[in-house]
Formats: sequence, C-alpha cells, structure tokens
Amino acid sequence: MSPIDRRTFVSMTTAATAASLAGASLGAGSAPVAQPGANPRPARAGDDHRCPCVISSGNGARTTAKAMDLIAAGTHPLDAIVEGTKIVEDDPSDMSVGLGGLPNEEGVVQLDASVMDGMLHRAGSVGSLENIKNPAAVALLVMRRTDHVMLVGPGALKFALRMGFKEENLLTDAAREAWLKWRGNLGRDDKWLNDDEREDLGQRKSGPRAEGSAAPRSSPHDARAGGPVIPDSTIPFTWGTIHTSAVTSTGHLAACTSTSGLSWKLPGRLGDSPIVGAGMYCDNAIGSAGATGRGEAVIQVCGAFSVVEHMDRGLSPTEACLAVLKRMADRTREKRLLDDKGRPNFNVTMYALRKDGAYGSASLWKGGSFAVHDGKENRVLESAWLFEK
Repeated sequence: MSPIDRRTFVSMTTAATAASLAGASLGAGSAPVAQPGANPRPARAGDDHRCPCVISSGNGARTTAKAMDLIAAGTHPLDAIVEGTKIVEDDPSDMSVGLGGLPNEEGVVQLDASVMDGMLHRAGSVGSLENIKNPAAVALLVMRRTDHVMLVGPGALKFALRMGFKEENLLTDAAREAWLKWRGNLGRDDKWLNDDEREDLGQRKSGPRAEGSAAPRSSPHDARAGGPVIPDSTIPFTWGTIHTSAVTSTGHLAACTSTSGLSWKLPGRLGDSPIVGAGMYCDNAIGSAGATGRGEAVIQVCGAFSVVEHMDRGLSPTEACLAVLKRMADRTREKRLLDDKGRPNFNVTMYALRKDGAYGSASLWKGGSFAVHDGKENRVLESAWLFEK
C-alpha cells in the first residue's frame, strides 16, 4: 500500500473529527454537534456565504451595519469594527458594555477590551480600565503605538490620557441604583438594609425571603450572552459583552471584544474579553472568533483560539463553535456550576468567521443570537445550541 500523503492524512483526520463530534452524546435536551437538523437552520445559513462579512454578538446589529459601511468605503477592517463597537460602548442603555455598564462590587465601572489585526498578527488589550468609555479604541492604540499587548489598571488609564482620551463618570443612575439594590440585599449581617427591611418601600409584591438569603439573579439560560440584560428579578445581572469579527473581500481579518465584565465582580477581575486567544482571536490564514458569556469558562478552554484551530482542521464556523462549547461543558465539573442534570448552569456564546466569509455562532443554551452583515443584508439570527431547557 502506498504511503498516505499529508493532504490525504489531514482530510481523513478532519472527517474523523467531524464524525466523532456528530456522534457525541451531549445529555438530556441537547443536540448532536454536527447534525444540521438538530440545530436552528438560520444558524447554519452562513456555511455557504463568501466574503466580505461582519459578525457580532446579539447586541451588535448597529455595529455590523456601521462596520460594513466603513469597510465598503475602504476603511481598515479593524478601524471599522472598533468604530462600530463605539456605538454600543457609548449607549448607556446597554448595561454590559462601556458607559452604563454594571460596576464591580465596590460600585466602580471597570472596562476590558482587546483587538487583533489578522494581517499583522498583532494584538492590543486593556483591562480594568476606569473612567474611559471606549476601551476598544484604547486597545487599538496599545497595539499600534506600543511594543506591548496588554495594559491594565492605572497604567491603562495613564496611557489613555496620554493618547487624548477624556475621563468621565461611567456609572449611570440606572447602574448605580442596580448596584445599591444588589449591595443592600446581600445579607442581614451587614449594615445595609435589605428591601424587606426598608419601610420606605411600602407594600412588597412578594413575601420576605428566608433569613440571610440573597436576592435572586437573572437566569443565564434566559439572558442573551452579549445582549441586553434580561432580568428575572429586580436586580440585573450580566456576563454580557460585544464581540465583532470582520473579513474583507481580500481576506483581511480583524477582531474586537469589549465589555464591562461580570456584574459585581471583585475589583481587578479580568474575564476572557481582554485575553487574546480567549475572548478574541484571529489568524489571517484561517479565520476569526470571539465569545460572550461566562469569561472564566472561556479562558479555561482558550475559547476563541480553539474555535479558529477547529476551523483550520476543516470544521465549519458553526461546528467549530459547537465543538469548543462541548469541550467547555465536558470540562465543567464543579457542582456549583452545574444544574441538576449535570449541565453548565451558565451561558456562553461563541462567534466564528472564516477567511472565505463563511460564518456561524453557537451557545451552550438555546436562546443565543448574533448579528451579521453579509455584504448585502444586516440581520440578527438565532445561534445554534448544545442544550435546551
């Protein structure tokens, strides 16, 4: 028998990987990874698309529209998506990004962002940035004006001010009220009055909670990772973020992720968004990817990098997202992070864009969405998913 050449070997390996994914059992209420009929058909519509394209998280429809307009006018794709990201960063009604983002446990808004230029394979990042509402633009200048990749905390702020950014208070009245409500309902052993202890609130619609219990928070299954906060209680909660990837007609890739991070986080906490290879990554020879949702889970599987690597092995963008999410679910083993069926009790949504313009997205839980401009039409579509309630 003649030796197998490298191309044949890679083809066989890719087919075996896809077959393995297709046959994987994902638990009750879930769908096989590579079985098209088991996931929403709109999520797979991007398999056959070709350049150019801009894809974003569910809260990024204005971002994809703006970025595509700029790319069509000849703007560098990274400048285009950073400019599009500013729209959401500047919007005080989006409590997951920029101005109006929910603060840390001390009531301070700290922002994170990262960017990457596929052609140069260069990245820039900022973390725990305070008082500057456009961290993606600061990350872009870190990439272009310094020899570094990441600046954090006071150093990131000092750099932003040197670059001409203006400080402003990012804590809106709505975010401040949410923080006060969260802080006041942590427990009965502190010096803050819980809602059911405050007579000025009048008649409560529901009875008092059990002694020492905390207010319920939003279900990660119901909220769109990366989209507006959809609370099922009076205290909003978000892991939300905005991610955007773009590819031009010449195959030039760029990526950007921006966030205010986990609500009520410990000061200085960094999620996946500012970490190159976790919340954002692109390789001009392959594609680009990003994530929104529980950042700790994304970091621990090198989320965005892994999606790009799966595309390099032959999976479609949607299949690559599902493969990484399945690995994430399989590697989630702490009881506090699992539901009663052993499935993750949080959500993550992945987004992927291949060099040729094929695109896709998937979430751990049904209900995720993504925005995409395919060069002709700007739409918000439903993401594929692993688990369904």
